Amino acid sequence: MEKRIKTLYIVTIIAILAFLGMQVYWLHERYEFALRDYERNLSERIVVCVDEYNKIREESTDSKANSLKKKDNVVDAFSVPTFSLEQQYGDTVKTTRTARIYTYLFSAHELLGLEPGTPLTDEHKTKAAKLAQQQMKEPADSMIFDASGARDENEAWSATRNVQRERSCPFRADGIDSVLSKAGIRADITLVRADSIVWDNKIVNHKSAFTPEVSLTIPYSQLQGLTVQIVSRINPIDVLPGMWQTLVITLLVSCLLIVCLVLQFSTVLKLSHLDRMRNSFITTMIHELKRPISTLKMCVSGLESERMLEDRETRKELLTETRTALDNLSAYFSKLRDITFNNVEQIPLNIQSINLHDLFDAVADATLRPSGKAVAITNDIAPNTVVSADRSHLFNILNNLVENAVKYSGTEVEINASATENDGVIELMIKDNGNGIPSGDLKHIFRRFYRGKASTGEQPGIGLGLAYVKLLVEAHGGEITVESDEGRGTCFTIKLPQ
Repeated sequence: MEKRIKTLYIVTIIAILAFLGMQVYWLHERYEFALRDYERNLSERIVVCVDEYNKIREESTDSKANSLKKKDNVVDAFSVPTFSLEQQYGDTVKTTRTARIYTYLFSAHELLGLEPGTPLTDEHKTKAAKLAQQQMKEPADSMIFDASGARDENEAWSATRNVQRERSCPFRADGIDSVLSKAGIRADITLVRADSIVWDNKIVNHKSAFTPEVSLTIPYSQLQGLTVQIVSRINPIDVLPGMWQTLVITLLVSCLLIVCLVLQFSTVLKLSHLDRMRNSFITTMIHELKRPISTLKMCVSGLESERMLEDRETRKELLTETRTALDNLSAYFSKLRDITFNNVEQIPLNIQSINLHDLFDAVADATLRPSGKAVAITNDIAPNTVVSADRSHLFNILNNLVENAVKYSGTEVEINASATENDGVIELMIKDNGNGIPSGDLKHIFRRFYRGKASTGEQPGIGLGLAYVKLLVEAHGGEITVESDEGRGTCFTIKLPQ
């Protein structure tokens, strides 16, 4: 049985550890999923912020007329982009796109016939731009880019406009940082010129679950190879609210299953302990019953002998031994009966006035003195001390305590009984110089079937004596306490209200 319990104990621990390992793995996967979803949302927010910043740059740039300074003269510059598409055919169709950006310089005042310095309205600028496009000849500046990597003409055209935007309003790290800060995003920003044209956004997700960060490389002028790298660090705590339901459910289920496993194992241990107590109880009960029964058999055998019956003293001794054996049996069964009561109120009491001094003398006279032990019992209870109690139960209480003092002691036993009365409470103390009770057993000695270290070995008993004493004391409305010094002795104190 012990081997099976040990195996079950090991299997239970392994099962709990395996379950916890599975839960940790599952939570890690769930955290990774929540983290990737958080990174995706964060990336989308960053891209939106970059688009918003590009719109701000667009609005701060006059795409129709820019003021350029040429020496001391102010000239209105109109940037007019053109785009051409060339296609070459062979075994496969290859599309070659070339983006050309020309800048033509015109004076809006000359085109409109206005006096120099006259303020230009939006209507003037629009009209001047149309006239400038009609009179284009040689550009003042030109840029040619290979836009073959664009997916379609719209993308190539958008890239061409980005070049114009960059010339008119350069992309600034502090500008995008301001937009990101307003959106509640903290990031490290780096402007990078790529070795080749970058058309698409590049996202690099976290590499570490403990210090996650998302890195985005976003082109803001594709044809020029200009990109911005935005690295945003993620606080893992910000990810947890997205999985709080999972965490709560997992925690509750884990605790429930672990508690069930622990309770199951605890139940098995209790059943095993009850099985051992049952076997011990049966063995001890047989042993306890065997002694008075053996005495009765011996007495009956003696009564069958006519020669022994003729001897008056022998006959009297046989009858006394028979009566004592029957009293022991009766007391033993009474103890078993009383210990089975669930409530102390169920124990019947016959309350009467008892001389405590005389009662303890009777207990001392009834105490068996084992051979090889010198037992000295001192009665220091005042002769006129009277207590209201059930005489039979109080006798059993004192008898149990005195017998335990004799049983768990050395070869020289000294037992002392004393009593005092304070505020209507009789305080009875039974002291001995025995082996004492280990400190680890003191808080358990009044439990049913509990046998401490000092009780193990050859000492008979089933662990009901002190539990029975406590039950009877409480049935009288009193209380019992114990003080013990291991190796030096024990003192039981009984308080009975009057």
